[in-house]
Amino acid sequence: RAGKQGHAHAAMVAEAHGEVKLALQELRDLARGIHPAVLTDRGLDAALSSIASRCTVPVKVTTELETRPAPAIEGIAYFTVSELLQNVSKHSGARSASVDVWRTDDRLLIQVRDDGRGGAGVDGGTGMAGLADRLGAVDGLFVVDSPVGGPTVITAELPWRDRRNEPAR
Repeated sequence: RAGKQGHAHAAMVAEAHGEVKLALQELRDLARGIHPAVLTDRGLDAALSSIASRCTVPVKVTTELETRPAPAIEGIAYFTVSELLQNVSKHSGARSASVDVWRTDDRLLIQVRDDGRGGAGVDGGTGMAGLADRLGAVDGLFVVDSPVGGPTVITAELPWRDRRNEPAR
């Protein structure tokens, strides 16, 4: 009986440790300003891999972009994935997740999947509704497919703008 309690306590400590690491990293990112250095210096693939490494579940990141999008579009993509992976960590109960980013014609597409419990929705809280609003404001789309029992697949679509036409924010 003591063994079961010890295992439960260890699991709670591990979960709390993961949440503290996530909170500290969010504070570091905030302190650095709106555009994290890794995004500015090395682009979306490196920045998304950095976010994924902090998720409490293993995340496979695949980025297929021949060139970098405009800084504002890259920033929105970064923060969208960041918020979605925080949701995976906090709410999904997933064992694994993936992030795929690619360009189709004049659109940047992002798909975040997890094998968790599902039931996510735009009406469930302010986070997802805020993401949908943020993407809608720049002529983007935000689609949530998350039946109860999972899996969850979230697709975000942004207009592609070339990098040379826009200064960093």
